[in-house]
Formats: sequence, structure tokens, C-alpha cells
Amino acid sequence: VQLQASGGGLVQAGGSLRLSCAASGRTVSSHTKAWFRQAPGKEREFVSSISWSGSRIDYADSVKGRFTISRDNAKNTVYLQMNSLKPDDTAVYYCAARSPRTVVRGMEDYDFWGQGTLVTVSS
Repeated sequence: VQLQASGGGLVQAGGSLRLSCAASGRTVSSHTKAWFRQAPGKEREFVSSISWSGSRIDYADSVKGRFTISRDNAKNTVYLQMNSLKPDDTAVYYCAARSPRTVVRGMEDYDFWGQGTLVTVSS
């Protein structure tokens, strides 16, 4: 399984970006998908996760109300719509997948990882 994240870039505070994560290889359409991020000098942290059906979604408090996770299983792709971006959102964003269908926040619970895409929010 390979996960390819894209959509990062430089944006001004208050702006928006949409990240995409396309999966290839073994089908992962039934996997739970998630986004994590790692800011410079900080540990990787949970951002959001979505169950295979989309019926269960979880957000970190820091992004709740500003970010929206979604998925298109036909395209094997998960998205992260990021609105009202803040400089504190600057980080490398990673997508991840796990075969169990429960929605969890721990990095150690995810089996597959993408390479990351850099999001830079200027003030």
C-alpha cells in the first residue's frame, strides 16, 4: 500500500487549502484514514480521522470547526479541507491508514503512512 499526499503549499493566514491523499496498491477503501501533522521542532500530532463509511469522524480540538475530512472510496482518496488557516497550522501533513475500522488517534495504531506534504501559513 502506498499513500501519496498532495495539496500543500504557502497560504496567508485566513486562507484555505485542500489536501488529498491517494492510495495505491492493495485496496484500502475499507481502511480507516487519518491526517497527522508535524510542526518544526514538535512531535507528530493527530489532526483528524474518518471511518471507511464516513459515518465516524474525529477532529483534534485545535482544528475543529475549521478543517473537514472526507473520502471518496471509489477513488481511494481522502481529503482534508482546511479553512481559516493560522500560522500555528504550519506543518508537514501526513496521511495514514489502518485496517481496523475503528476511528483512533494514536500514531502507533496506523499501519500505512504517506510521505507528507508541507503546509506553510504566513501571518
